[in-house]
Amino acid sequence: MSDVFVHTSPEDERARPLMEALYFEYDSRYGADFPGEATSEMTRTPTSVFLPPYGAFILLLRDGVAIAGGAFKRFDAYTAEFKRIWTHTDLRRQGLGRKVLDELEIRARERGYDRVFLTTGFRQPEAHALYYAADYTPLFDRTEDPKVYGILPFAKALRPLAQPLDAGLRRARRLSQPILRKA
Repeated sequence: MSDVFVHTSPEDERARPLMEALYFEYDSRYGADFPGEATSEMTRTPTSVFLPPYGAFILLLRDGVAIAGGAFKRFDAYTAEFKRIWTHTDLRRQGLGRKVLDELEIRARERGYDRVFLTTGFRQPEAHALYYAADYTPLFDRTEDPKVYGILPFAKALRPLAQPLDAGLRRARRLSQPILRKA
């Protein structure tokens, strides 16, 4: 069993399982409540933004088959935005997501980014746990029910920063405001 990272593009045929699984994941978790919105996240961003010099798309292959992957794009001159982080359903809870996160951080740092920004949905507790364990800072009130926010933003410094980690990020996406009404 040999695992290896490849730096490629979302159009790579080996990425198809990742993309199909993400569509299924978003639809199954969010589609009933947010029809049409669940997979629009996958199509609203052109795949070219995940390519060098400002982005990256990686796959973790095991014996030539994609078992995990992820991507980043430029959020601003100092910040990479991580997207498409995925682990094959049958291989979860084995540390593969963390390996992908670590590899993306290395690549983002190499491209000159000082910090990472990412979001995940409120129905993805596995992702929340991964980001907390990897020392990402939640840019929301953890004492609130995640459903209040809908989209949960996180950030992490890749290098020492002169300004607060979340400076500009909340304003850029207006993430301090809940997107769902409280029940």
